[in-house]
Amino acid sequence: MKRREFMALTGAAIAWPLAAHAQQRSMRLVGFLHTSTPAEHMRLAFIRGLGEAGYEEGHNVAILFRFGEGRPERLPELARDLVQRGVDVIHATGGSVATQAAKAATSAIPIVFQMGDADPVRSGLVASLNRPGGNLTGITILGGVLGPKRVEILREVAPNATVIAVLVNPRNPNSKPHASEVEAAIQANGHEAAIVHASSADEFEKAFAQLADRKAGALVVTADNVFTRDAAQLTALALRQRIPAIYQWREFVAAGGLISYGASLNESNRQAGIYVGRVLKGDKPADLPILQPDKFELVINVKTAKAIGVTIPPTLLARADEVIE
Repeated sequence: MKRREFMALTGAAIAWPLAAHAQQRSMRLVGFLHTSTPAEHMRLAFIRGLGEAGYEEGHNVAILFRFGEGRPERLPELARDLVQRGVDVIHATGGSVATQAAKAATSAIPIVFQMGDADPVRSGLVASLNRPGGNLTGITILGGVLGPKRVEILREVAPNATVIAVLVNPRNPNSKPHASEVEAAIQANGHEAAIVHASSADEFEKAFAQLADRKAGALVVTADNVFTRDAAQLTALALRQRIPAIYQWREFVAAGGLISYGASLNESNRQAGIYVGRVLKGDKPADLPILQPDKFELVINVKTAKAIGVTIPPTLLARADEVIE
């Protein structure tokens, strides 16, 4: 082989991996960190938001999914793995514990969070809602602070309940203030509050047995990813025990629950996708205000109401955003 041909081949051999690397980096990389495993419609809503921001999965963006599968102790390792893989942005969702893990793993890579179980300012994640500062921004869906409003709605459905139970995950650091607010709202209206605990699906049966022992006539399920993940099991137990219960998300009512009042999870996931897209385009998290929902959905399952012998007041039905027959 002539020297000129050899040099040309050598140069091509060196240039090829460099060109391939450049081509790979034109594909932006998003790390998706979830406390458990998101429902398919939530994942698709996030991808739809990315699309609205100009990023199509498999075309100009790739997503590395990392799921804690309900084991929060796994999240720090999963977050560090995303950092080591050089993602351009991390989307942390499924509760504040995922955001805390991502924040501990990096102070350089932008993080877009989505949470409903904590106040991001009170938790020390951001400096303020309007100017987050640092490398974090995101969406707060106010899952916990709506507890008193849920009590008010539940009282319309079960006006004769003297004891209203509150289901709480004691392992969630944000559960105590939320439970206290709900308990205060219950007592302010002359009812007795009965706090029952469950930190996993294995403890649901025991918790519902306590409801019977405490003679609870209604139930408020607090905002927690453990409850959301196993919504079908929770709603089945409430149906079996014929106890009126109110939840945070529509997904509970779709699974057979009686009533929900809260923000739309699909809309929140879509907004998270848009925010991730804006960060990929160069917006700094420090300058992107924390988004909050401007609408809350009241969803009622009248089939469940009939099954447990509850009459939904016509005034409440008229206020509902959705009635599931």
